Amino acid sequence: MYQALYRSFRPEVFDSLIGQEHIVKILENQIKTGTTGHAYLFCGTRGTGKTTTARLLAKALNCTDPKDGMPCGECEACKAIAAGNFIDVMELDAASNNSVEDIRDLREGVNYPPAMGKTKVYILDEAHMLTGSAANALLKTLEEPPEHVVFILATTEPEKLPATILSRCMRLDFRRVSEDKIFSHFKSICASLGVAADDDALRLLASNADGSVRDGLSLLDRCVSGAKTLSRDDVLFLLGMTGTQGCLDITDAVTEGDAGKALVILNSLLNDGKEINQFTRDWLDHLRNLLLVRYLEKPEDVINLSIENIERLKAQAEKLSLRDLDKYIKLLSEAMQNARWSPRPRVPVELAIVEMARRNNG
Repeated sequence: MYQALYRSFRPEVFDSLIGQEHIVKILENQIKTGTTGHAYLFCGTRGTGKTTTARLLAKALNCTDPKDGMPCGECEACKAIAAGNFIDVMELDAASNNSVEDIRDLREGVNYPPAMGKTKVYILDEAHMLTGSAANALLKTLEEPPEHVVFILATTEPEKLPATILSRCMRLDFRRVSEDKIFSHFKSICASLGVAADDDALRLLASNADGSVRDGLSLLDRCVSGAKTLSRDDVLFLLGMTGTQGCLDITDAVTEGDAGKALVILNSLLNDGKEINQFTRDWLDHLRNLLLVRYLEKPEDVINLSIENIERLKAQAEKLSLRDLDKYIKLLSEAMQNARWSPRPRVPVELAIVEMARRNNG
């Protein structure tokens, strides 16, 4: 059975973890000096490696053949943990195991020694979903667990956790991964898959990953499935993204105060298969790029576009004042927020287009 890229290329050792060097350094130092904690809180946006790092720490605590104190990734314990078959490493989803009864079962299990390894590791994902009573039931065990137990709580919303939980854990904050690191990772993956991918295509995917390796790999998965080559145009087509020309045209229309022309352009783009939420993100990125080309001497170092397209952006930016760009960005950002909750997400975007054009007519 085919395995998704984010699973196939999940890091098996600390050296393979992308963009979280500060956390790797802390954990490696603790592992080498034997000073690992009894409770950790891994915080950060989705897809940045929280659960993966929790598994790597579980490997380090149970590896039978460590290399310089680090998990080898090859022994039976490491392989079993990677496959999710190691009985002493328990992964629980707090969204569905958040009752007092669930926590009581966990507290009873904590008292038993490890069956296969050296340390029992409890990985509690989406920890902010614990109910108040369940969090209170966990407190004493979390503060003073048996020596053979380590807790790792992972969450995207640490502010929702009680202060009593936060104070009992070592908090490690996962950062969004840089586009350059995601790009390099994608390039090595494509090489291993035998896919000839253009740098422009991979940089576009890295940009749309928004700092999440997992989200980026899901996008890459959609683009390379069964393919031997991958170009920027392929990515735009397969992901329903709007190219530079479409963004240039609609920006020109609203700047000219021609709401009708702008709405026709929007309709044409959507009829070509573009998705409205993706279009608004692409257009907002285009407006940001217009802002950047006004103030950067070498915008090509920051903007993922060809030199030819950057020159076209510069020509358009010369027609726009900072006040215009501020107005467009605010109106479109507001439309994006409204579209998220609207049964007809196209309507808020169309209203924003009309308002942009009307102000230029006024």
